[in-house]
Amino acid sequence: MTAQQGEQNKQDKQDKQEIAQELAAFVAEAAKAYDVPGVSVGVLFEGTELCTAHGVATAANPVPIDERTLFHIASATKSVTATALTRLAAEGKVDFDATVRTYVPELKLADEAHAARLTVRNLLDHTGGLEWNLIDTGSSVNSAHADSTHADTAQAGSAHDDGTLAAFVAKLEALPLIGAPGARASYSQAGYNLLGRVIEKVTGQPYEQAVAELVLTPLGLTDTVFDLDDVMTRKFAVGHNRDAQGTLHTATPWKSYPAGTHGNNPGGGAASCARDLLRWARFHLGQETAADNEVLSVQDRRSMQEPKSELRGSTLGDAFGFGWFLKEIGGVRTFGHGGSGNGQFAELLMVPEHGFAVAVLSNCAPEGYQLNQDIVKWALEHFIGVAEQDPEPVAYDPRRNRDVVGRYAIDAMNLDVLDDGERLALAVGIKPEIRAASETDMPQDYPAAAMGFLAEDGDDYIITEGGLKGQRGYFTRDESGAVIGIDIAGRLFGRAG
Repeated sequence: MTAQQGEQNKQDKQDKQEIAQELAAFVAEAAKAYDVPGVSVGVLFEGTELCTAHGVATAANPVPIDERTLFHIASATKSVTATALTRLAAEGKVDFDATVRTYVPELKLADEAHAARLTVRNLLDHTGGLEWNLIDTGSSVNSAHADSTHADTAQAGSAHDDGTLAAFVAKLEALPLIGAPGARASYSQAGYNLLGRVIEKVTGQPYEQAVAELVLTPLGLTDTVFDLDDVMTRKFAVGHNRDAQGTLHTATPWKSYPAGTHGNNPGGGAASCARDLLRWARFHLGQETAADNEVLSVQDRRSMQEPKSELRGSTLGDAFGFGWFLKEIGGVRTFGHGGSGNGQFAELLMVPEHGFAVAVLSNCAPEGYQLNQDIVKWALEHFIGVAEQDPEPVAYDPRRNRDVVGRYAIDAMNLDVLDDGERLALAVGIKPEIRAASETDMPQDYPAAAMGFLAEDGDDYIITEGGLKGQRGYFTRDESGAVIGIDIAGRLFGRAG
């Protein structure tokens, strides 16, 4: 090594130390500003992993958080499910263009023709035409913060079944259908849970064991687990929900469904930590170790990151890959996935062009979501110079608003678009009958927050305040031009009258 190279290495090391200190300072300041008990952050930059954490795992028992503290990563689990299926496909054990009934012949849906046509690919790219998920009113249902971001967790079983994936699939005939297979993309937790049953059928193993053997264990992801018995033998964070008076309460159950049930695990059941998520990022970015190609070739990993179905007007991305949201930010291509658990939020974003990744885990609802987004934006700007600006809405127009005002719904949530004479606004909440029937505490609903159209003659919108600030979506019209639904977080809420 020359003296010049040595000096450059010294300068590079000093620069990384300085930006690591800046990251730690920003994370601590932002967590305090949002009053979030704890947050853990990992950044992959120029081949170096930087981790920082602030706060505590639980407000009631203030154990400090670090990069090995486990959080419920919820819907980010979908990337694990998709990777396991891609490996099975590479080994010739699954055909993405085969019907789901090829592997799960007992599948029944509300429409027989729909069930007969549904393919594995439809489920992977969220074009299966399935609504969000099956809802059990006897358990916790994650509220608006989850539905408006990643919509990943709700109880899939019931008091009358054993909580298995087989029991989940047996109930899918009750799931509403929103369109024919392949007709449009709409984010579905149920679809990925059904993929978990495909994995079980093909491997002859429980989903959790199969994905551990196919993906997690060979990659050394020793702190990415599903069972609460495994969580409790490690350091873990506890979720918190804030009530209407602003007081924090411990979120129970730890996930959004009771311990021992498995029906939601493929779509949102994993727990992990910042260190493991950075290892996961290295794998999908193609930063090789000897074990990586044995799990999945670089070509197959990159295929997962290619657009499979279009997402229109969504904050989460421009398209779905397999297990990933794909999005262009500041002129660079990114892929990633987030998750919303019961009082916990996860975010993982990767930028292949820069070999960059950022993982953020926090333990408070609803503020944790906005905290995570702020940290991701800060990291993108300060590490690789990529900035994302929210677009500005056009002026308030009461005549135009008449078309869209009203109630929209899925089976768990109501979404109300309101016009108070001065602004257009959006409120999201758990249906009262579901909240009343639940045996566990639920997070608060999102009150009405200002929103606006993004163009004079279009149906795309942005929310400009509150816990959903920055979320974008669009209104759906039928052939006659009537508004029949609203899309938010890549998912359709149908008009409810």
